Amino acid sequence: MISASLVKELRELTGAGMMDCKKALTETSGDMQAAVDWLREKGVVKASKKGNRIAAEGLANIFIDGSKAVILEVNSETDFVAKNEEFIQMIKTIGNAILAGEAKTVEEALELPVEDGTVNDLIVAKTAKIGEKLSLRRISVVNKKDTENFGAYLHMGGKIAALTVVEGASEEIAKEIAMQAAAMKPQYVFESEVPQEVVEKEKEVLKLQAMEEGKPADIAEKMVAGRVKKFFKEICLSQQAFIKDGNVDVETYLKNNNGKLVSMIRFEVGEGIEKKEENFAEEVMSQINNS
Repeated sequence: MISASLVKELRELTGAGMMDCKKALTETSGDMQAAVDWLREKGVVKASKKGNRIAAEGLANIFIDGSKAVILEVNSETDFVAKNEEFIQMIKTIGNAILAGEAKTVEEALELPVEDGTVNDLIVAKTAKIGEKLSLRRISVVNKKDTENFGAYLHMGGKIAALTVVEGASEEIAKEIAMQAAAMKPQYVFESEVPQEVVEKEKEVLKLQAMEEGKPADIAEKMVAGRVKKFFKEICLSQQAFIKDGNVDVETYLKNNNGKLVSMIRFEVGEGIEKKEENFAEEVMSQINNS
C-alpha cells in the first residue's frame, strides 16, 4: 500500500500530478528514486513543468459512430503545433477512444485505454515529445434516436466545431444548421434555455439606452419589449435568420423540410481562456540581464 505521504513527497520532488506519482510508486514498489526515473522515462516530469503555461490554441473535432457522436477540444500553446500531424493524430486517437468508451467527462476520458496506456498517458507523452503543454479541455458526448440525424461541421480546419441533432430532416439539412451555428455563434438553442437573469440584465441595459435617447418611461418599456425579441433572434439558434435564406428563421427552415431542431453544441478553440500577452522586447532584455 502506497502511503499518501510518500505520494506527496514524490510530487514535491518532481512536480508531477498526484495520480502519476501514485502510479509511479506502485509500479516501482515504493522505491522513491526508481519512481523518479519512471516518471522521467514517461516524460511526466518534463510535462509537469509546463503545467502553468497557457494553452489557448489547438483544435476542436467531431467523431461519429452510428447513433453516438463526440465533440472535443484539445489545446496546445501555439497554432504551429495545432497543425502538427502528430498532434492531429493524437486528437483522432482520443476521439475514437471516447467513442468506444463510456466516458461522459474529461476526467473519465483521461482514464480511457489507448495503445500504451491511457488517454492521459498519451497526452503526457506527446507533451514531452512535442515540447508544449497539451490538454484535453472539454468533451461532450451526444446520442441520437433513429429518427434523428447528426449535423457536423468544422470551420477553419477545426478552430470551430459545431454539432447539431435534427429530427426528421436529412443529414445534409442537419449539416447546414451546424454551419449556421459555426458562423453565427448562437449562445443557446431555444429561447426557453436563456437564464432569466440574462434576460433581466439585457432589459435593464435596453431600458437605459431607450431613456438616454430621451424616450419617456412608458415608451421605453414598449421599446424594450421589441428589442428583447431582437436579442433572442441573435443569441438563439432556432430564432436566427437562416444564413442561406434571410426570409425565414432556422426553426421555419427546418419545418419547411419536415425537420425539428433538437440540440446544438458549438466549441470555439480557446474561447474563455485568457491568453498571455507576449512582450518580445521585455523577454529579450530579461535574458540579457540574466546572462
